[in-house]
Amino acid sequence: MSEIPTAPVIVADEPGTFPHSVLAERHPAIIRQVRESLPYGPAQRDALDALLANCTEGTIEPLPATAHDRERWAAWGMDDHAGRTWFEVPWLWSESWFYRRLLHAVGYFGPGPWQGIDPFRPSKLAELGSPATDEELAALDDLAGRPEEERARALLHGSLWGNRADLGFRLSAEGAEETAAVPALVADDSERLWPLLSSGTGTLCLVADNAGRELVPDLLLVAHLLAHGRIGRAVLHIKPYPYYVSDATTADVVDAVGRLTGAGGAAAAYGRGLWDALADGRLALRAHPFSCSPLPYERMPDDLRADFAAATLTVLKGDLNYRRLVGDRYWPPTTPFADVTGYFPGPVAALRTLKSDVITGLDAATEAALTDAEGRSRRTAGTHALIQVRT
Repeated sequence: MSEIPTAPVIVADEPGTFPHSVLAERHPAIIRQVRESLPYGPAQRDALDALLANCTEGTIEPLPATAHDRERWAAWGMDDHAGRTWFEVPWLWSESWFYRRLLHAVGYFGPGPWQGIDPFRPSKLAELGSPATDEELAALDDLAGRPEEERARALLHGSLWGNRADLGFRLSAEGAEETAAVPALVADDSERLWPLLSSGTGTLCLVADNAGRELVPDLLLVAHLLAHGRIGRAVLHIKPYPYYVSDATTADVVDAVGRLTGAGGAAAAYGRGLWDALADGRLALRAHPFSCSPLPYERMPDDLRADFAAATLTVLKGDLNYRRLVGDRYWPPTTPFADVTGYFPGPVAALRTLKSDVITGLDAATEAALTDAEGRSRRTAGTHALIQVRT
């Protein structure tokens, strides 16, 4: 670990910064949304109100002794942070703690009638069933007649852009939106990615991010790689329980595969392929507890490290996984991606839409262009993305 470069850990204690706005504005908005999304009773509603007050004005209170994961969270720093405000601890830790407390407030871990009920499920299903999803799945029919390499490239960009997947069904990154100052794709190592996805016998670990319209393109990419012999097996790492607003769980994978199989056309063929792959083990699901931890991947446990070490390639999707991969720190943007991922036990790639300040691996010109003429950063807007690979 001593060879890994360091930079200041991101903390949300400075008003006006993006991390501070997440804790002060986004989290209260999420509580209000959850409060109205399901017909929770007085106990859950009162607990949500208490969480709203605590996360904005109170201090961190440890989980009760009866909580099934109290010891785990103690090992993850809960007792060390107790008594401090939510704004004074590392931002990654505070965000993760928020979602764990949210699940406690709605009774997710029970016992009781709300045990196991995903508080984000209504919004996930609404997005998955939206007309926009219909349009994206219909685009697969137009893609079906293209050469295999073009389809693979398009599906890779679909996975990269997530719920802007219509961009991905174009045939190259040149189809993505651009601003006058900087291309939408600020780093592109895709040509280094394809040789790792061509053996026909290797294992791809895909660490998923969001459910709904972002999970569907991930599954389409996996289905294509399996169907065309680019990989022999895939392991999809998902969350063991709801985490952040829309992170994917097993139920979300089932919903997404069902959405594909019920869509008709090329989408249905992809869905049937995924169903068969799940049934015969060529596609496996993994829901490790560390997936919901508030820690960077450099602190992953040995069994998870062994999973990644055995893979031909591990692909981490999304902004949160990127923060955990490189470390949630204020890196100089020109810090080499390979330097901050050198600890990772095998070839690793990041597919990420920029939604936070953390970034590495840029050249100086691109770094400068990510700040607009008014001095506003484009790192948090979701308008730019990157593909980075360390072999």
